[in-house]
Amino acid sequence: MQTVLVDTDIAIDFLRGAEYAGVIMKKLWNSNAAYLSILSAYELFAGMKEDEVGDTENFINACNIEPVTIAITRKAGEAYRLNRKKGVTLTSIDCLIYATAVVRGHRIATKNKDHYPDKKILLVLQSGSSEQVNAGI
Repeated sequence: MQTVLVDTDIAIDFLRGAEYAGVIMKKLWNSNAAYLSILSAYELFAGMKEDEVGDTENFINACNIEPVTIAITRKAGEAYRLNRKKGVTLTSIDCLIYATAVVRGHRIATKNKDHYPDKKILLVLQSGSSEQVNAGI
């Protein structure tokens, strides 16, 4: 099975009980194909409420965590520069998550298709889309 880097938006939907996110995460976990950028872990910790600590930590611990390496930072910088030349400004975190997927050979599960420059590595999801999840992975 193709490995998938889970974007923060999908993780948040899972933690909020969205059915489609539960379907995709269970499928990825059962295949040991769920990966999470350390930067998404940061975003989850930064945005959680006090009563969400346990669920957030359990989610993060259930995923394979991808660190940021020098190769990833190089690729992210390249992606940022190339898109800036085209008049598109991407956030540093999105560039680093994108670069993690490229360098490590993952697809990105996200609802935020506009955050990533290379559409062919995306697994674009929509809320309530279990059929799309099953077809996509």
